[in-house]
Amino acid sequence: MTDRKGVSRRRVLQGAGVAAVAGLAGCGGGSGDSGANSIELLHAWSDGDGNAAIEALIGGFQEAHPDVEFAEEPVNGAARSNLDQVVQNRLQSSNPPSTFQTWPGQTLNKFGDAYDDIEGDVWNDDLKNNYLEGPQAQAQLDGTYVTVPLNIHRINNLFYNRNVLDSAGVDPSSMSSPGDVVSACEQVAQNTDAVPFAQQTSGTWSTTQLWETILLSTGGIDGYEAFINGNGNRSDVKAALDSVVALSEHYPSDASSIGLTEANTMVMDGEAAFIHQGDWAAGAYSNADGFNYGEQWGQVTYPGTSGSYLLNMDSFPFLSNNPSPEATKTFLSYCGTAEAQVLFNAEKGSIPPRSDADVSQLNQFQQDQYEDFNNADSQPPSVEHGLAVSPGIKTNISSAFSGFLENYDADATADALLNAFN
Repeated sequence: MTDRKGVSRRRVLQGAGVAAVAGLAGCGGGSGDSGANSIELLHAWSDGDGNAAIEALIGGFQEAHPDVEFAEEPVNGAARSNLDQVVQNRLQSSNPPSTFQTWPGQTLNKFGDAYDDIEGDVWNDDLKNNYLEGPQAQAQLDGTYVTVPLNIHRINNLFYNRNVLDSAGVDPSSMSSPGDVVSACEQVAQNTDAVPFAQQTSGTWSTTQLWETILLSTGGIDGYEAFINGNGNRSDVKAALDSVVALSEHYPSDASSIGLTEANTMVMDGEAAFIHQGDWAAGAYSNADGFNYGEQWGQVTYPGTSGSYLLNMDSFPFLSNNPSPEATKTFLSYCGTAEAQVLFNAEKGSIPPRSDADVSQLNQFQQDQYEDFNNADSQPPSVEHGLAVSPGIKTNISSAFSGFLENYDADATADALLNAFN
């Protein structure tokens, strides 16, 4: 990491491996030793765009607030589940960090009463006036503002390889329903050698987020919200599953043994026509030579979900018994600014949750996504990414999709999804 003049040297994310997680979890006095004006931030962005984004954010903050330092201790960048375990261990030993990376919304229930109200001193009128309703709602736990979202990844995207679609005679802008996506896949299969739909099924998460996106179409925003509130309509739920079953006929033959990177590379290499993913899929495209937005690849809102911006976000919460309360509030307030969010999202590939940011520094794809966000009629939270349902319900839903991927039984899975809330 680069040193900045007048800025303390940081070693955020220098630790690696599960052993380092265990060591950090057992560190009894880490945050307390760093002082009340030093922030200990735990996160899992150990490499790639996440690491670049957090560096940019911290650098911008320390230039604006050189009197506030970041604790110089390694923070492991392993999987989020390991990070959650570290946080849980720290909370149980009454040694909380200043803040940590977490999804907002219902995910916050994972640590229950560990948060403190930051309405007024962090969530002031500026934030309330400039965060749209969707992200603002996700910053609250039981009606209390406890966290600050700093980015948005959109879930309801359908990416495509333009050359493959041109060869197949498919116009992506003409699709208006999930059934149209299936029909387009059939056309690709008939007219090209490409795989129509680059889906991975080695993990359940891609299938869950595909299903929730299609549910947003089959049920509309009212039907989607009914489901996440435990009152889902079985017809809508099953119709979305039926659409996934139809799409599965057009997956790669090795879908069960590949991951996101392999599936996304198929689109980049012209071996596949479509992929449904969060906007992080576009990050790989921007780093590929000769694969340009609007020329070799494009994106449409998943047909049938126009007007909705399906949210996944990262946020930093404020914990009770905070070792550096005033410094942490200063940092969270900075994360809520347009300046901070542009710095972070320019590297992360996501967009600011503030509606008033100057996004001219972001790439054209991000600018187009940001325009869609600001013009969206609704900003529902994602099921798969933990914003829409509590951790226990999310576990039940994941279990339902594990069974679904074994037999593609839409009827049984619809029942399991509706029973996930019981």
